[in-house]
Amino acid sequence: MTHSPNAAAEMAAVTISHIPGREITENLGIVFGSSVRSRNFLFDIFAMLKNLFGGEVRSYTRLLEDAQQEATSRLIAQAQKLDADAVVDVHFATSQVAYKAAEIFAYGTAIRLK
Repeated sequence: MTHSPNAAAEMAAVTISHIPGREITENLGIVFGSSVRSRNFLFDIFAMLKNLFGGEVRSYTRLLEDAQQEATSRLIAQAQKLDADAVVDVHFATSQVAYKAAEIFAYGTAIRLK
């Protein structure tokens, strides 16, 4: 794997404990990334209306997707600082950190490959 400016797109970040067909030569330790997002008043009004009629609240879905992307990018950036080739065992967690603010937390193990 290379470490070019687009390395985030090139670096594998997988939920399994290995990279198929590749040998892990070094465990560089845990890396993580997080994103805390809050919603605004307009989100809440729209969500209340959706609760009346049912269906997906797409504005919340996009908010969470954006937070997951940002957390993953930060995880990969931390792995790149360690000169890792990939991140394995990636997991995601979420929590409410303040009133109307949620965190998406991504963590995994940075590795080097043969």
